[in-house]
Amino acid sequence: MNAFKNLLTRYFEPVLVAVIILILLFIDMFVVDKVVFLYFYFIPVLVAGYYIGKKGAVLSSIMTVLIVTLRLVISPETFSIRSKVDFDLVFQIVTWGSFLVLSSYVVGRLYEEKEARYRDLKQSYVGVIEILVKYIESVDRYTKGHSVRVADIAMDIARSMSLTREACENIKVAALLHDVGKIDVSMDLIKKAAALTKDERQVMNSHSERGANILNKVGNVLSDAVPIVLAHHEYFSKKEEDNLKVKADVPLGARIIAVADTYDAIVTDRPYRKGKLPWQALEEIEKSSGTQFDPEVVEAFRHVVSTYMEEQEHVSV
Repeated sequence: MNAFKNLLTRYFEPVLVAVIILILLFIDMFVVDKVVFLYFYFIPVLVAGYYIGKKGAVLSSIMTVLIVTLRLVISPETFSIRSKVDFDLVFQIVTWGSFLVLSSYVVGRLYEEKEARYRDLKQSYVGVIEILVKYIESVDRYTKGHSVRVADIAMDIARSMSLTREACENIKVAALLHDVGKIDVSMDLIKKAAALTKDERQVMNSHSERGANILNKVGNVLSDAVPIVLAHHEYFSKKEEDNLKVKADVPLGARIIAVADTYDAIVTDRPYRKGKLPWQALEEIEKSSGTQFDPEVVEAFRHVVSTYMEEQEHVSV
């Protein structure tokens, strides 16, 4: 079921365009004036241009023109020919097809330009905040590069789960910025060499909410990362008073980052302990599968860790 859901999510836009075209073709069977109805085929093409881009829109328009042309060749009597000259009908079809393809190209091009500007703006915000995060991490040599490593691991898990490119990018951005809330946490606490006390741990854990508040101030540019950053320390399941486990409403991106964050924390040296080996970190994470961590994420992470260990073996050889 989850595999079907992921597949539908990945190809939702092309499926939506195809469904609209099929619906129009079905309605077209009952329409008397076929030529007038042709202009309704601009709907799926404009949808394709807005959601898929130039390439998808142009392909959709060409496919639509080919279908209509094929129908015209096979059964020309199905079209309502208002003129006595067949050339008029052909001219209308050619004109319609030309404007359809041209419209798809223009809308798709505008969509891609808008997306490019949005990505540039988003990258600018991410870059500035990432600099702040790296500054915070640079204070402690044990956490230096932590956010970048977590982002790489989270991306590997997301790809292993066959998530969409957009979902992977959102997870990467959120992973890079997941500790941005530490900007509001005392430097002395961040640099503390000993293990944190209970109260200090509570202050440190509040960086999730602090980080979400910081990203909220940026506006809609990083809005997709806000719920992920806010929930990346939330447990996959929680216990109520009757001790029944209830699945917490935690975004998938946060569940992925939770595993990646924990793994990097376990394998990285700390002032008060040595970092563990990858397989030892995996064992610890698997012990909390179903409670702290999402079992599906842990399963995907198992494959990722196997790849890491294989790469290490090749390097050592």
